[in-house]
Amino acid sequence: MLITEFGAAADGRLCTEAIQRAIDAAAAQGGGRVVVPAGDYLTGGLVLRSHVELHLEAGSTLRFTDDFDAYPVLRLRWEGWEQESHRPLIYARGEEHVSVTGSGTLEGQGRKWWTAFRAGEMKAARPCFVCFEECRHVLMADFTLRNSPAWSIHPVACENVGVRGLTIINPYDSPNTDGIDPESCRGVRISDCYVDVGDDCIAIKAGTEDCDRLIPCEDITITGCTMVHGHGGVVLGSEMSGSIRRVSIAGCVFDGTDRGIRIKTRRGRGGSVEDICVTGLIMHDVLCPVVVNSMYFCGKGGKDPVVTDLRALPVNEGTPHVRRILIADCIVTGARSAAGCIYGLPEAPIEDFSILNTTVHLVKAEPEVPVMNALARPVTCAGLTAEHVRGLTLRNFRITGAEGDAIVLHDAETTD
Repeated sequence: MLITEFGAAADGRLCTEAIQRAIDAAAAQGGGRVVVPAGDYLTGGLVLRSHVELHLEAGSTLRFTDDFDAYPVLRLRWEGWEQESHRPLIYARGEEHVSVTGSGTLEGQGRKWWTAFRAGEMKAARPCFVCFEECRHVLMADFTLRNSPAWSIHPVACENVGVRGLTIINPYDSPNTDGIDPESCRGVRISDCYVDVGDDCIAIKAGTEDCDRLIPCEDITITGCTMVHGHGGVVLGSEMSGSIRRVSIAGCVFDGTDRGIRIKTRRGRGGSVEDICVTGLIMHDVLCPVVVNSMYFCGKGGKDPVVTDLRALPVNEGTPHVRRILIADCIVTGARSAAGCIYGLPEAPIEDFSILNTTVHLVKAEPEVPVMNALARPVTCAGLTAEHVRGLTLRNFRITGAEGDAIVLHDAETTD
């Protein structure tokens, strides 16, 4: 059914109610496709229902109003814990077989949100663009998404999620406009996406220690994607208290991202990041291609002294663990700051970390900080540093252009 049949018109007037009526009518008859035909339609927030596909035809744009009052404030998961947040622009909770497809465009008009956030004027967290919570059988395919107020795609506690063929573009300096952030989900497939954003391109999350309920994020595949300008290409954490496990990342290109593969956590988070396989990546013009940071200092509690305490502290439920990480068959050109930073904790060393058949070419640039913790200092053309690692394998790993030692180990046990 067409949204125009329910009164929506591409005439600059708000047509939220008409589009929602079309969605609800499709759900009432057991499901179906709700079609947005060519044209530019102004709307507020929309709620999807089970067995409903919102389909954007070629030449269509859903332009979401930047009137904050169009998005009611709910208690939602945001940055790893439940807090007061504006409802996402497209939202569903507890539904199944929900999808957004087609070659049209979702326009978030995020600038007003970014300005209010920077000015400290937000009374509740900014909305994500597309968020599905506790849903099963979710599909997002082929559309373009622009100018999200905050995170762009955010499935939370969902099962069987497909994300394919998306183009996500947010300005490089827009705050917290991550591309695709599956959180506490199971069975996620992300493929053939182009992501150019102002924060992490793809970030896998599993909540923080402040969550009401911790659920792992597991069985994730990321293939054939291109990441541009983000803070990280593919990031695991820092919200990982429910554990992140069984992730495969293959055949992707990172161009101009700050960091490439990035694992971040800290004391107090608990949980684990484990069984991660990264193969066949091409990276160019990156700050640092591989970062494992167990002293990540951003966000709530990140500046507490315990985060960067260099002593071996007692292991408890808040101690995070990183283990069984494989990076193989990758080529990195134009790395500016360092070839890699792998930092475990003295009481919880990283276990079984391997880099195989990989080449990193460093280039001289202005010194920058390769890893976001309070102990790091700006460097350029630094090699690989590994601290507090058990079972480090570096085989056919070549670094060119390093100033000083290409590999620096501290409390790191190698297998060769």
